[in-house]
Amino acid sequence: MKKLSLTLIGLYLLFLHGFSQVSKQYENIFQSKPLKLEEINLVTSYYTQNGTHSAVTGGGTAILGIGANAIKLPGSEQLNDFANMLELKLVGYGETGNKHTIIAGLGIDHHTAASQKYISPTGASKPEGTRVYPSLNWTVENEEKGTEVGIGTYYSHEYNYTSFALDGHVGFKNKTGGEFSAKVSAYFDQVSMIYPTDDSTKYKTGTNSIANPYDEFIIKTNASRSSGGGVYYGGEKESSSIPTAARNTFTASFSYAQVINKSVQLAILFDAVKQDGYLGLPFHRVIFNNHLERIEKLPSSRTKIPLGLRLNYFIGDDIIVRSYYRYYADDWGLTSHTASIEVPYKITPFFSVSPFYRYYTQTASKYFAPLYEHKVDAIGNPKETYFTSNYAASAFSSNYVGLGMRSAPPGGFKDTYLASLELRFGHYVQTTDLNSNVISLHFTFK
Repeated sequence: MKKLSLTLIGLYLLFLHGFSQVSKQYENIFQSKPLKLEEINLVTSYYTQNGTHSAVTGGGTAILGIGANAIKLPGSEQLNDFANMLELKLVGYGETGNKHTIIAGLGIDHHTAASQKYISPTGASKPEGTRVYPSLNWTVENEEKGTEVGIGTYYSHEYNYTSFALDGHVGFKNKTGGEFSAKVSAYFDQVSMIYPTDDSTKYKTGTNSIANPYDEFIIKTNASRSSGGGVYYGGEKESSSIPTAARNTFTASFSYAQVINKSVQLAILFDAVKQDGYLGLPFHRVIFNNHLERIEKLPSSRTKIPLGLRLNYFIGDDIIVRSYYRYYADDWGLTSHTASIEVPYKITPFFSVSPFYRYYTQTASKYFAPLYEHKVDAIGNPKETYFTSNYAASAFSSNYVGLGMRSAPPGGFKDTYLASLELRFGHYVQTTDLNSNVISLHFTFK
């Protein structure tokens, strides 16, 4: 926690130093339609988890090889993630009277994952990674008519994954307290094809002399994300670069919110999601009932349909009951139900607490089976066209419970730009024995 505190103090001092300069800069640029820095949001969080069903090791603790040459791969899902997100919100009005809002964000996550080092069966792969993800959104709102339109762009990069996204959204309000919004998004991802190294020590690849544990003629790497890694094909090193595969996701989201009366607000949410391309991860192992080893193999397309309902109930001026339900189904055979409730309560006009709870349950994908339970045929080949042992695709239920606390004094905290401070803690338990904890701090500066 000492590291967490020092990070927050350093970032806070930096923001205070640049706050007035940024405001003046944008005033000078937009003299005819001035943009002013209205708000700065900083969110920092620490996440930790434990479990025993790592997809990197085939969904559990696996034994590769036989006899004296056998290698044990622990199935630990232990993971730590430290994340920081900075968001700048600038607001101004154009010559036509429309409100312009620009939100620029920058996030940085750093994680360590115990199973990641077992991409190499010797445990030599590096167990940590860093993700950087900037974003930029622009919205134009006609407050008189109650309409808005906006566009956004996003980028995310870590050592084995790069993503670029674009979206557009529209919304309008009616005179009866209703609000409709629609958003379309497109994500264009590249997955680095980092494969396990088991074949480089146990098999002769690219030949027919010994059965290839993976698909014929597949490009393999030494599974290290360091610069010392190489790309191998047919047992020969060809390049120091790692090839990538494309993954595209297209989403259409619609919502309608309605004020029923002074105490009740209702919202209906619907999404349609279409994915295509390489939808697995190349370092997720599958180990069959005869100890045949492959990487997971999944279809190249997926359609998802979530449908949600949100109901907020105001009990006087001090208590709000926020409830939510979502049904999800996809063409991989997975269905799920989510139900959650959060009850913010104002202890004083400027301090509130928010206990929350979420229940989730899902069926297994038709392509999932645990470690050693995928079957082979009479000659030792997989019986199934597609297969995975990733427990994210298994049948399970989960419970997530926690508490939030928020303070927002009038005029902010004395002698600072800090307008509000929120602390949240949550504990998560899954029936697959996965459990996690997350703590986050949200600072708003004005």
